Amino acid sequence: MSTDTQTAVRYERDADGIVTLTLDDPNQSANTMNELYRSSMEAAVERLYNEHGDDDSAIRGVVIASAKKTFFAGGDLKLMTQTTKENAPEVFALAENIKAALRRLELFPKPVVAAINGAALGGGLEICLAANHRIAVDDRSVKVGLPEASLGLLPGGGGVTRTVRMFGIQSALMDFLLQGTQFDPQKAKDKGLVNELVASREELVPAAKAWIKANPEASAQPWDAPGYKMPGGNPKSPALAAFLPAFPALLRQQLKGADYPAQKAILSAAIEGANVDFDTASRIESRYLTNLVVNQNSKNMIQAFFFDLQAINSGSLRPQGIEPWKATKVGVLGAGMMGAGIAYVCAKAGMEVVLKDVAVENAEKGKAYSEGILDKAISRGKSTEEKKAELLGRIKPTADPADLTGCDLVIEAVFEDPALKAKVFAEVAPFVNKDALLCSNTSTLPITQLAEGVGRPTDFIGLHFFSPVDKMPLVEIITGKETNEVALAKAYDVVQQIRKTPIVVNDSRGFYTSRVIGYMVNEGMAMLAEGVAPYSIERATLMAGYPAAVLQLSDELNLELMAKIAKATKEGELAAGNDYVEHPGIAVVHKMLEAGRPGRLRGAGFYDYEDGKRGSIWAGLSELFPVAEQQPPLEDIKDRMLFAEALETAKCFEEGVITSAAAANIGSIMGIGFPPMTGGAAQFMTGYEDKQTGEIGLDAFHKRADDLAARYGDRFQATPWLRDLAASGGSFPA
Repeated sequence: MSTDTQTAVRYERDADGIVTLTLDDPNQSANTMNELYRSSMEAAVERLYNEHGDDDSAIRGVVIASAKKTFFAGGDLKLMTQTTKENAPEVFALAENIKAALRRLELFPKPVVAAINGAALGGGLEICLAANHRIAVDDRSVKVGLPEASLGLLPGGGGVTRTVRMFGIQSALMDFLLQGTQFDPQKAKDKGLVNELVASREELVPAAKAWIKANPEASAQPWDAPGYKMPGGNPKSPALAAFLPAFPALLRQQLKGADYPAQKAILSAAIEGANVDFDTASRIESRYLTNLVVNQNSKNMIQAFFFDLQAINSGSLRPQGIEPWKATKVGVLGAGMMGAGIAYVCAKAGMEVVLKDVAVENAEKGKAYSEGILDKAISRGKSTEEKKAELLGRIKPTADPADLTGCDLVIEAVFEDPALKAKVFAEVAPFVNKDALLCSNTSTLPITQLAEGVGRPTDFIGLHFFSPVDKMPLVEIITGKETNEVALAKAYDVVQQIRKTPIVVNDSRGFYTSRVIGYMVNEGMAMLAEGVAPYSIERATLMAGYPAAVLQLSDELNLELMAKIAKATKEGELAAGNDYVEHPGIAVVHKMLEAGRPGRLRGAGFYDYEDGKRGSIWAGLSELFPVAEQQPPLEDIKDRMLFAEALETAKCFEEGVITSAAAANIGSIMGIGFPPMTGGAAQFMTGYEDKQTGEIGLDAFHKRADDLAARYGDRFQATPWLRDLAASGGSFPA
């Protein structure tokens, strides 16, 4: 069929005169704001007005429904990533055209109800906000919200303009726009995004029609009615006007000085739009959206947080052709902080958990960790005593290996000692299932080496959890030389079963995440040795978009551990016959240890600590590392850390440690805090933009790397492999 006869909005009018507009793109599994939707909605609204005509009783109301599993998926993100700055006029015109049809629908002189059967995020919710009443199915899997900020965008389909008028400036910004929060239907109702809930999808359209019949005069939005006053006041009202100057400062504080264009644009569009009439505010919103769409930041974030995350969650890194697998009974070896956290997430996912330690008292303490998490959730109204009892009932603390009988999954989480790891596996091997998946939680020890201490190396795999396990969303899966595809598929399924995001990497010392973060931390310390002011280093880290300042992070990671890793790395490289050049940051580690300041655990590091609470930077730091008279630009300090991680990521690709840009991006952001606005370590390189020339891509990246190398050392030189990749116009594998 040609697009002339296709429609993405089906029009049906019943005997009562109620029109149902069903969103149903025939060419896609989900509805998006593409050209077919735009023309179809425009035609449907035109038909509404034509059929209504002068006969006020011809149409009694309108229901907006969806034939897809999700109500509406939002804007066409693929199209957005293909735009350039030259496309700005077309982007603006498209945004205005899409909103024009919704505005006409909103002004239709009969009630309009949105029947939300599935996820209504971004553009999907913006369609619903144009309705007079919103009804959703009460299913917790349904999500409602405006998450555009997390993709480097703003809700440009009327989301900013309508939420500001619906909830007021402060509530709109804090509750819905700046954070991009997604709500389940009950929470959406509590917040006012949804007006009514029904128990099943079959009840949605009948409930919508019933509301129309009961509210025949409810066709005007509050902001279109005479006498409307914005909740909380508009920017000119004295109470709000006095508070408004604090908004940019609060946003800057929230972002820690990092450059997030979307949040700044949302704040500007909200406040500027609140000063003018609805249609002018809508145009302001479109202008800010256009600027975000055509610039690189949104493209980087869309790549990571939509395309890459979607690919990983759909199994792009999982071996194909292997049946899905679900673990039922897991043995967790070691009840320290990591083991206790692993036990909690496994029990939460419904697994029967045997938490083993050398002494049952230790295992009981590990179980108590779960109890503490659940007590906190109950105090916040997020759980109940019944759910707590049910989850704790699934965790059996023990010191007896025989209790692992029947386990189809084993996760070891003891100290980073190959001999100890081999010992605990040997203890339980006679009892667990013969085909049980055997996993080691390690952050640096090579999996192939650890597999030598286990009788079944083909079933052995690394699962690198991040601390705290209950909060960190990522698990790094590491395959050894003998790990087979069935074990990898099972491990992938386990990570998803416990509701974490998996990335898959090949064996290497430090794997991907631990290896890469080490270069960022070392670079921060190297700058300290060069005389860069410590507060400048910390400020630049946060301005770059990292979640924690680098010296603060070093204190948390512990310099004693860093020294051990550096020693093991050196020994490993020399044993393999490789050249070893010590990073200049390692000298700082040794100097701090000599000064008796290994980090937060010991109460003294780069910062002072009192009762475990971090204070100011240690006053004696300037004596150990005198501050130079000439200080480098903040931009160089930021780039040295970003480029250190990115260049090591490129080496990981070159060596085959990591084989997927999606894994590199999501792993670096979720695992080690690489700045989210860059789109991740791989996207940072392929989407790198030279602000002076406007050049974008790997070629621009390696030119900046050369510049840093000339100023700060050869470690910033791109390898010949990366230079060849850039010269050929290539990229990293998806």
